Amino acid sequence: MPGRTDAMPASKRRVLVVACGALARELLEVIRANGLNGIDVECLPASYHNTPDLIPDAVAARVLESRDRYDKVYVGYADCGTGGRLDAVCEDLGVERLPGAHCYQFFTGTDAFTELQDAEIGTFYLTDYLARHFDRLVIGFLGLDRHPELRDDYFGNYTRLVYLAQVDDPELVVRAEAAADRLGLRFEHRRTGYGELATSIVALGAMRPTPDPLPIA
Repeated sequence: MPGRTDAMPASKRRVLVVACGALARELLEVIRANGLNGIDVECLPASYHNTPDLIPDAVAARVLESRDRYDKVYVGYADCGTGGRLDAVCEDLGVERLPGAHCYQFFTGTDAFTELQDAEIGTFYLTDYLARHFDRLVIGFLGLDRHPELRDDYFGNYTRLVYLAQVDDPELVVRAEAAADRLGLRFEHRRTGYGELATSIVALGAMRPTPDPLPIA
């Protein structure tokens, strides 16, 4: 069929990751560090973090408009608060997604995150992205800049803030610790690296398309 990737020369076949904008920096670094030149990344708005109902339809639209140009399309989201709706979309479209319920889980690793959560259920998490944009995504979105008296209404049942760091950046540690102070929570810092995000993307890069058959003489 004209336009499909199975009719394209193997040298032109590529993998597309349709991803959360909050993962753009990390995805590009994994691709760069591992020399995965055959992988492209297209990001949906990171603001969908706060409106997860928008994620499934937006992912479906991007996959459908892109799949004829790529040998494989992969979804760079966990469930991310969609309540299984994203899994239903992925199943319908025949695509895979990142493992886990959220980015905290795939950065930390499923078993390690379960232990972390079970140890203290009242835990609020930050990643590098959330540490960078804490004021906008948490304080601003919840209106705590205008109504700081609501802090205990939102966070009264939390006891600690755990910063899950993907990179070693002292400035981000300072920001994350300031976020914990602002929320009145005990601060912990754990270095996760890229976790299962890196594992999944490197596995995509290991794919090799089936070579085009040689012409019969």
